[in-house]
Amino acid sequence: MRWFLWMTFLLVVANVATADTVVVVNNVTSAQADAEQMARTGVLRHCGRSGGRREGIGFSTVSADDAVKRCCYYADAMRGRYRIVEKGVARGPRGWYAVLRYE
Repeated sequence: MRWFLWMTFLLVVANVATADTVVVVNNVTSAQADAEQMARTGVLRHCGRSGGRREGIGFSTVSADDAVKRCCYYADAMRGRYRIVEKGVARGPRGWYAVLRYE
């Protein structure tokens, strides 16, 4: 019974995110926060605060995975040219928004 309550608590905590939550570390927002911002506003754009990393953004009405595959430099990452170090995906009223940051 304790295990079930603990797992339920963790699921609730993991899924609780307000639209105004933005994580900032050294003036660099997380990829997830940027994806949520794009989903909230409906505007697909580079944030310009990626901490000097290469950043890819994508959008899809089909699925979250499709939005990730449409990100800039994704094909290069799959060929091993870049390494994905951060990923964020959020659903907005029009579809899925994705942000990938590369090393």
